[in-house]
Amino acid sequence: MAAARATRPQLSYRPKPGEIPTNPGVYRFRDAGGRVLYVGKAKNLRARLSNYFAPLHTLHERTRRMVTTAASVEWTVVGSDVEALQLEYMWIKEFDPPFNVRYRDDKSYPFMAITLADEAPRVIVTRNRRIPGAKYFGPYPKVWAVHDTIDQMIKVFPIRTCSDASYKKAMQTGRPCFPGQIGKCGGPCSMKVGIDEHRAIVDDFVAFMAGGDKRFTTMLTARMREASAAMDYESAASYRDKLGAIDAVLSRSALVLGEDVDADLFGVAEDELAATVQHFTVRGGRVRGVRASTIEKELDIEGGDLIDQVLQRAYGDAAAADIPRRVLVPTLPPDAQELEQWLREKRDGRPVTIQVAQRGRKAELLKTATLNAQQALMLHKTRRTSDYVARTQALTDLQEALGLAEAPLRIECFDVSHLGGTNVVASMVVFEDGLPRKDQYRSFSIAETTDDTDSIHQVLTRRLAHLDRPEENEPEDPSTPRRRPRFAYPPQLLLVDGGRPQVEAAARALADAGHEEIALCGIAKRLEEVWLPGEEYPVILPRTSEALYLLQRLRDEAHRFAITHQRKRRGRDIQSVLAEVPGLGAERIRVLLRHFGSVAALRRASAVEITEVKGIGPKLAQNIHARLVAGEVASAVAPGEGDAAPADAERSRAVESVG
Repeated sequence: MAAARATRPQLSYRPKPGEIPTNPGVYRFRDAGGRVLYVGKAKNLRARLSNYFAPLHTLHERTRRMVTTAASVEWTVVGSDVEALQLEYMWIKEFDPPFNVRYRDDKSYPFMAITLADEAPRVIVTRNRRIPGAKYFGPYPKVWAVHDTIDQMIKVFPIRTCSDASYKKAMQTGRPCFPGQIGKCGGPCSMKVGIDEHRAIVDDFVAFMAGGDKRFTTMLTARMREASAAMDYESAASYRDKLGAIDAVLSRSALVLGEDVDADLFGVAEDELAATVQHFTVRGGRVRGVRASTIEKELDIEGGDLIDQVLQRAYGDAAAADIPRRVLVPTLPPDAQELEQWLREKRDGRPVTIQVAQRGRKAELLKTATLNAQQALMLHKTRRTSDYVARTQALTDLQEALGLAEAPLRIECFDVSHLGGTNVVASMVVFEDGLPRKDQYRSFSIAETTDDTDSIHQVLTRRLAHLDRPEENEPEDPSTPRRRPRFAYPPQLLLVDGGRPQVEAAARALADAGHEEIALCGIAKRLEEVWLPGEEYPVILPRTSEALYLLQRLRDEAHRFAITHQRKRRGRDIQSVLAEVPGLGAERIRVLLRHFGSVAALRRASAVEITEVKGIGPKLAQNIHARLVAGEVASAVAPGEGDAAPADAERSRAVESVG
């Protein structure tokens, strides 16, 4: 081991290049008090550590913060890359360094646990993952799902379910525990089996849950047939009921891969600050459990390096029986071979393969795990907005970045959505104190528009018109009760989804309405640039800025709300057209749309093709086809008719509330 201590103000602890060996090893950065800040491994220590001592302006912001906080670096040379991996895991677990990735398991899901350390193990439902010697299965989505599975399982494997107090009392008094009296407990306290016999049943319970072992189904089927052949119909019925219980348990988890496949799948979604992991446990081809974790990233780590850390944590303390033959990941870690060797040693020499699923059912399942991870990351971001300190910091940063006189406590964000230039709609979402006010969300239907900038101008003109209506603010007659305003009060900041053109269109709307006192900005998605009206260059917020995070959240929420409204509108449009056809009710409309799969496909269909739908005869098909054709013609001439409507009347239309 070698170490260097700080004697000069900045990175003075940097070792000389010749001092660092080129062997594989593990390194630690420490602060002035000796606390370990970061632990990492390397195949070549000299090459790896030189990256940390590059010119400071070239380092990632968080890496720069780590190396400037540190006061020393030290390393340990090991004999192989696998030893480096093992030592890195051990040190991360021992020192819990603040700059390594930090995991937070999702504690919301219940598990099934079998207390194998007990004299007479029992099965329980718990959220506690630290019961000594316990074997866990799950997690399950709901508590009732665990109880239901246990109820089915004890019909086949009658193990103990009573509490420890009930067990002790029963063993002392010689009287069965209450669950045992009603057939809900099969432990020694039920006075039906001995401790050794009960332990054998527990082993079978665990073996079945671990892999859905087909030997139990085969064995019970054979015994049922033997009993039936011997005319022991009571025993045959008992075996039949047990087979039914096994089928009920298996039916709760669909067969997603081959019956002989044991694998773990890791779906990962990440951004610069965090990552979420969905760990799918597949045993006997069925998903036996899903575990969710959130990773707080301190240094810049992504892709394969992140997968490396995920696998180390997933299997660092795992028993040999909990490590499957296959591990499926979205990206191969750079040291995949070393990880496979490490897992092989932990699995008592049996082979382990780490691979990326490219096609087939494994790829589909990995895609599902990744989708779950993406949704979990979105939920994590949503929960982050509930952090009062983070929200306050975001509003303060936004005030400083945009040069506002005060923090924007009310922000309204606008987005336009359309389908090939048709069905144009817009959305307005409202955040107050950094939190969404969904009761004040609004959607707008735009009858005519030339482009997105014109749509933005129309929508903001219509929204701003409400600020000057006395009946929606203060009543002119003090004796008249005040109506609840459709818009609570003017925003301090308007945000539009788009770049410079959209911001300039919004600025024109503010000027036309006489409300230039309201601040305005836009966020362009390509580079997350923030545009201000009249400015030639955008404002670039730091990627880790709470203010940028808040603007992204507003923009994404406005986009989601606009898309939702547009889909609802398209559905209402086609259903209202079809409802005008005599003899075509709501159920047949649903059958039609389900048969063709989309509105566009139904519009393209001929009368003959429509007759292929169950319940649609030739005459009704002709009427449907004629109505759809007429609807397309009407849509084609609608813009000309709309020009006759006064522009002011159109702009003063009340917004449709779907909040």
